[in-house]
Amino acid sequence: MSNGLVSLYKKYEDYFPIGAAVNPQSLKIHRDLLINQFNSLTSENHMKFEALQPEKGVFNFTVADELTAFAKEHNKLVRGHTLVWHNQNPAWLFQDDDGNRVNRDTLLARLKEHAETVMQRYKDTVYCWDVVNEAVEDTGPEVLRQRSPWLEIIGEDFIEQAFIIAHEANPDALLFYNDYNESEPAKRDKIYQLVKGLKEKDVPIHGVGLQAHWNIYGPSIDVIREAIEKYAELGVVLHVTEMDLSMFEFHDRRTDLTEPTEEMLERQAQRYEEIFSLFREYKDVVTNVTLWGAADDMTWLHNFPVRGRTNWPLLFDMKHNPKPAFDRIIKF
Repeated sequence: MSNGLVSLYKKYEDYFPIGAAVNPQSLKIHRDLLINQFNSLTSENHMKFEALQPEKGVFNFTVADELTAFAKEHNKLVRGHTLVWHNQNPAWLFQDDDGNRVNRDTLLARLKEHAETVMQRYKDTVYCWDVVNEAVEDTGPEVLRQRSPWLEIIGEDFIEQAFIIAHEANPDALLFYNDYNESEPAKRDKIYQLVKGLKEKDVPIHGVGLQAHWNIYGPSIDVIREAIEKYAELGVVLHVTEMDLSMFEFHDRRTDLTEPTEEMLERQAQRYEEIFSLFREYKDVVTNVTLWGAADDMTWLHNFPVRGRTNWPLLFDMKHNPKPAFDRIIKF
């Protein structure tokens, strides 16, 4: 506890860990918040392939080591994010020495070497990994995202192979498939079918990561509940991996606000309250809830998807003070 403020993670210790995404700056700027309010940490970008192995065979663990040392010092869990993604990969990964695309066996061997090196290094601090991130197509009939070098080079079993490799690299780690728009019925059903197929093949997958990049207007509680129940049918655990509640609908292009209105703050508070109430109801399957940041001064939603726009999606404001949403989720 700090300054008499209730500790969020202590309030939820009978339910699930409460996490925050971090980066080298936030480990310093949000240090007190992270120590007092959260007991699980996820690296925003510095455990991704490009960051950890920028050149072939040359690993850079500086930032990831800093994060895991911080977690160990303050008794925090760490979620690993992420091994296989269509973004943030070094150019060498998919090319041979002549600049041509590598074949399936070469890419699988490179993934295996990477996973073994990284997962063994952090086997005592990283208890779970987002093995594959965002591989499902949002719209249309295709299940898998088509413009992915992993799919193009390895084939449709690249997800299956990634989980097998990750499990061999650290048999004790919980392994997740992670995606956004995970509650929208069309994409939800694709993710469900993907994971169901992996389970039927006895592929070592233990959970589904629900990114939960939502907003103060949607998706509805009923839609989120349906998604939780459908994924739970698969016999996997669910982690809410990247939660934030944008003040704007995705297609809202406004840039006129310099601070949130009272109405927006109240609507956000109501949304956080009802969503966390739902998570508590499903605590047997929802076993980690991680916010994609600690406070509004550092969020990926500044300037995205609208350049020049500020957003306020988290539980603590620009000055790291608790917002109405914080008060609502600790009063139950």
